[in-house]
Amino acid sequence: MGCGSCGTGKDGAPGGCQSHGHCASGGCNRMNVHDWLSNLPFSDPESNCRIVEISFNNGSRKDYFKNTTLHYFEKGEMVAVEGVSGFDIGMVNLTGELVRLQLKKNKIDEKNAEFKKVLRRATEADMAKMKETKAREAQMLIRSRAMARQLKLELKMAEVEIQADGRKATFFYIADDRVDFRELIKLYAGEFKVKVEMRQIGARQEAGKVGGIGSCGRELCCSTWLSDFKSVNTNAARYQNLSINQTKLSGQCGRLKCCLNYELDTYMDALQFFPTDADTLEVAKGRAFLVKKDIFRNLMWYTMAESNKQYPLTIETVKKIKAQNREGIRPEEMETVEVITSKPKEVEPEYADLVGQISLRSLEKTTRKRRDKERSREQRQQGGGREQQQNRNRNQQQTEQGRQQQPKRPQGPKNQQQPAQQQPKQQQQKRPQGPNQPQQRQPKNRGPQRPPRNDDSRKQG
Repeated sequence: MGCGSCGTGKDGAPGGCQSHGHCASGGCNRMNVHDWLSNLPFSDPESNCRIVEISFNNGSRKDYFKNTTLHYFEKGEMVAVEGVSGFDIGMVNLTGELVRLQLKKNKIDEKNAEFKKVLRRATEADMAKMKETKAREAQMLIRSRAMARQLKLELKMAEVEIQADGRKATFFYIADDRVDFRELIKLYAGEFKVKVEMRQIGARQEAGKVGGIGSCGRELCCSTWLSDFKSVNTNAARYQNLSINQTKLSGQCGRLKCCLNYELDTYMDALQFFPTDADTLEVAKGRAFLVKKDIFRNLMWYTMAESNKQYPLTIETVKKIKAQNREGIRPEEMETVEVITSKPKEVEPEYADLVGQISLRSLEKTTRKRRDKERSREQRQQGGGREQQQNRNRNQQQTEQGRQQQPKRPQGPKNQQQPAQQQPKQQQQKRPQGPNQPQQRQPKNRGPQRPPRNDDSRKQG
C-alpha cells in the first residue's frame, strides 16, 4: 500500500516515508480511495466539481469542503480549511468528478451553501502548529478516561481529536445507553482549555479507528475501505449453512462479522429454487428428515430415523416425492444421486516393513555390548586417574625424603668440576671413550649407607 519512496535505503535500513505523508499515492492513509477519473479529459473544465473531500487524522474522519480559491489541489496535498473559530489541516483525498458521485451516493446537495471553505495550502508554520497540538492527544485521552471514571459514567472514551490550531477537541465515546455528560463537558473545558464536542460512535467504528488484522489474515475492512455499516444477524449465517458459533462469527469489535453480508445475496438467490416445505419426506421405509442443503450442487441431504446413513437427493426428486406425499403415496425407494468429488485422493506413502527383518534380540545384544564398552571405558578412565594420582603422591614423598636425608656438601670454586650425577645426560653420552677402555659407571648417590650386619648378629637375632 505504500508508495515507492517508502522502501529501504542504500544501506538496507528502512528509510520510512521520505515524503513525510505528502505523496500523492495515499498509501499511508487509512481509508484510501483511488481516483480512477483523475486522468480522464473533460470537454468543459468549468463544469468540474468544486467540492473536495478532505481526510483528517490519517483517514479516521472525512469531510467535504468547497474550493473557492483559484488553485487546483491534487490528491495527497496538505491544505488548511475552515474550522470552529479557527482553522484545521487535512489531506486532500478526492477531487473532480468522483467527488460528485460520492455526494450523490451520500445524498448531499452539491450546491449547498453550508459547505466550509478551503483556505490555502498548509505552510510550514501550520504544520508545526499541528504537530504540537497532535502530541497532546494521547495524554488528553488518558486524562479524559480517568475523569469519566470519577463521575461513574457508563461510557468509554475511544479517541480524542484536536483541531490543528488547538481551539477545539472532539471526544469520541462508546455507550450502550444514553449518558448525561453535561457535567463531564464542564470538567473537560476547564481542564484542557478547549471547546469540547462529544460524539457517540458504535463498536464497529471503534474497531475501524483502532485497526487490526482479521481472521482472514488481512487488515480489517472497517479500517481500510468500509464506511457504511449494515446490521448483521444470525440469519445470514443460517442461510449460508454456517455453524452458529459466537466465537467464530464475531469480529474484533465483539459484533458479528460484516463479511457475513458479502455473499448473502448470492445464497438467497440460489435458495429460491429449493422447496421450503420439504423438511420431512414420507417413504415406504419410514420418515426421512432433512439434514442440510448443498447450495453449490443443488442437493438436499436426508437421513432416516433408524439409521445414520445420509441420502443425497436432487431438487426435482424432492419435489416429486413431496407431490406424491400430498396424494397419499409413499415411494418404495428414494432416487439418490452418486456424489463425485473432484478433489484428488491423497496417496499414502509406502512404508517398508522392517519389523520382520530386524529381530529384537539382536538389538538387545548390541545395546548390551554398547553399555559394557561404555562402563569399561569409564572404569579405565577412573582407574587411570587414581593410579596417576598415587604415582604423583609417591614421587612427592620420595623427593621429600631424599632432600631430608641428603647431607650438605661444601661448595668449591665456580670452576670446580661438578660430579657426574649432576651433569645432564646429553653431556654424559657425548664423552669420548677409547676402544679398549672399559665403560665406567658412576656410583649412584643414595645418601648415607647403613653398615653391613654381621652374621653373628643375624644368628643371635
